[in-house]
Amino acid sequence: MNNIILLVEDDPFLIDIYTTKLKEVGYNVQVAQDGEEAMSKIKEYKPDLVLLDIVLPTVNGWEILKRVKKDEELSGVRIVILSNLAEKEEVERGINAGAIKYLVKAHYTPTEVVAEIRKIIG
Repeated sequence: MNNIILLVEDDPFLIDIYTTKLKEVGYNVQVAQDGEEAMSKIKEYKPDLVLLDIVLPTVNGWEILKRVKKDEELSGVRIVILSNLAEKEEVERGINAGAIKYLVKAHYTPTEVVAEIRKIIG
């Protein structure tokens, strides 16, 4: 399969869990722990999917989403937001800004998140 997933997350515990789960099903996982690193890795790897947290050091997820969607070379990169921000307005903002899905961390187990990703990219 070897689809590349870029996990943008600053919590080491969650990085460990999601990286393990994604690798178990055969994805190539790259990790960025802050917004600047995320932008450089999106440009470098052009991942099949970005799993994007919103609350991040340096550059937040909203700004990353905006930059990716404005960049002609990167605008086709699929972004799934995975955040604790669960307000309806936040979810709508994410979808309106170009995310293909908005998953609230508290509502999905890591296994369910992987299942959602598999629905999107196989």
